[in-house]
Amino acid sequence: MKLLIILLSLGLVSCAHKGPRHDRHKLEKAAFGKHRSEKNIVRNTYRNPVETLRFFEVKPNMKVAEISPGGGWYTEILGPYLRKNGQLHLTIFSDQSEKPYAPKLNKKVRALTSNKELFGKVTFSTLEPPKYIEAIGKDNSMDRVLTFRNVHNWMKAGKLDEVLQVFYKALKPGGVLGIVEHRAKMNKKQDPKSKSGYVREDYVIKAAELQGFEFVAKSEINANYNDSTNHTKGVWTLPPSLRDKENNKAKYLAIGESDRMTLKFRKPLK
Repeated sequence: MKLLIILLSLGLVSCAHKGPRHDRHKLEKAAFGKHRSEKNIVRNTYRNPVETLRFFEVKPNMKVAEISPGGGWYTEILGPYLRKNGQLHLTIFSDQSEKPYAPKLNKKVRALTSNKELFGKVTFSTLEPPKYIEAIGKDNSMDRVLTFRNVHNWMKAGKLDEVLQVFYKALKPGGVLGIVEHRAKMNKKQDPKSKSGYVREDYVIKAAELQGFEFVAKSEINANYNDSTNHTKGVWTLPPSLRDKENNKAKYLAIGESDRMTLKFRKPLK
């Protein structure tokens, strides 16, 4: 022990690579890396990826499933972070999807992750409720399942319970489900189809607990208290969608992206 202390003090031995400080540095490097566009990096201000992934306890040696990555905003952070010692799994649209934007997004995310030097080996499965719901790898194989702003889509499809059960089966006992979702006000009655894109926090917690998850904690990392959630075209009134186009654009840009819940659940060890 004395010899180790001497070597550490002389800088001849380092244990930093095993510590949380090093993990944070790796996340920051991925979140602000040159492989990301300036447009995407600017959105770090609203989405807080470093603190969000740390809250979900994502480590670089884990097997992580990112659900419905869209154009790959979080993918381009998770992939490089996991490349060396972990692995990223993505659930994407079906290649037979009837959604007009699905082929474009699938092509984009596949092209993005084809860079093996940056992303390593990325695996895929299909998750597009209500028609296409595949298992995510083998049962009990994932350390983390992460979903960003997707819960309202599964509610719209009437398949939230079924999707949560897929996540439960995929996770190892003790594994974490991390959910970020547009947050509705608690004094508003929950629309079961979530037409506005906003969902009550207690609704999500209850839905996950009914599928066997243990609620661990919530964070205000992605809160935006300037968001009234009362918009003519739902959450898509705000950036980045700005569905009202030039109408009140300055107002919505000043508000920023939606108020969001950040919830952490765990699959019980037994």
